[in-house]
Amino acid sequence: MSADSAAAHKTALAIDALRRGWPVAIKGADGTLALLPIETSDPERLGAFDPTGSATLLLSAGRAATLKLTNQRDAAAPDAPVLIERAPWIDFAMATALSDPQFDLTMPMKGPFRALCLTEHEAGESALRLARLGGVLPAFFVLSGVSAALELTPGDIDAHEDATRLTIATRAHLPVSGAEDAEIVAFRTPEMPGEHIALLIGTPDGQPPLVRLHSECLTGDVLGSLKCDCGPQLDAAIHAVKASGWGIILYLRQEGRGIGLINKLRAYALQDQGFDTVDANTRLGFAVDSRNFAVAARMLELLGQRSVRLLTNNPEKVAQLEAAGISVAERVPHFLPANPHNARYLATKRDRTGHQF
Repeated sequence: MSADSAAAHKTALAIDALRRGWPVAIKGADGTLALLPIETSDPERLGAFDPTGSATLLLSAGRAATLKLTNQRDAAAPDAPVLIERAPWIDFAMATALSDPQFDLTMPMKGPFRALCLTEHEAGESALRLARLGGVLPAFFVLSGVSAALELTPGDIDAHEDATRLTIATRAHLPVSGAEDAEIVAFRTPEMPGEHIALLIGTPDGQPPLVRLHSECLTGDVLGSLKCDCGPQLDAAIHAVKASGWGIILYLRQEGRGIGLINKLRAYALQDQGFDTVDANTRLGFAVDSRNFAVAARMLELLGQRSVRLLTNNPEKVAQLEAAGISVAERVPHFLPANPHNARYLATKRDRTGHQF
């Protein structure tokens, strides 16, 4: 096993541990943090991890802002992990309420809390990355300078997210509605829990293909959700690529803008409380958009395409593809009408995330 494979494998084991509620440790350049994920753990595991009750809490900057902590010096840096002092009254139930915004309405009077200086900054940042990869809330009990049975480094997480490790697994003819001449190509790495997919439509004609980067959306693509425009976008993209003569649909396993299905549904619940999609993500402790389109660039490279016409309203997709070495010869707008359920969502994409309709 190569060094990169071993590192990525270690991260895959750590992701599995987080989802099971087991402790892991991350060793950064400025120190080591032992981590117990709050969402998937329980009081008994907390007792075993921290018998003295001294573990502090690690939260994201977005969650700290929701908890009104950014007026404190040690919580004021944007996007930096925030360490919370373990007051005697912060038991497992209170830590859960601190980490999960679904409890904000039922427990509105949490606090006061004191932010502490996080000296293990690199390990803290990597912990939040690991939570996103595992699809769990970015909130941990932490012990400084303590190891665990499974210890990894930020470099291990880098290797796990390294798009160059993606390879073609298989391909086959797949007639689909709107494009009966399509071919499906599956991509994966050894550690990936799911596969990315390319749908090749039509016959190459020497011109840059029309390409659509479509992030997985179970609720929209499969269940026909009206809260977003994902399902109609996918259907319209297939027809647009077919009409163009040839092109590629890249179906990326980055549900919920990269935060996973469970956290996307949590964001939906927050939207039901009145928050838009941007504020919902940040209240959960995630970035507004956590997707990594270097994966799409690698897929195009493996398909032999280094210049594309990109079917998108999102300038960030253009920027990330070009940064990864794919030339975007043209941005082709992809407009679909709103419905009463997604009008606010589309307006938020336009007004707050820079989409150009």
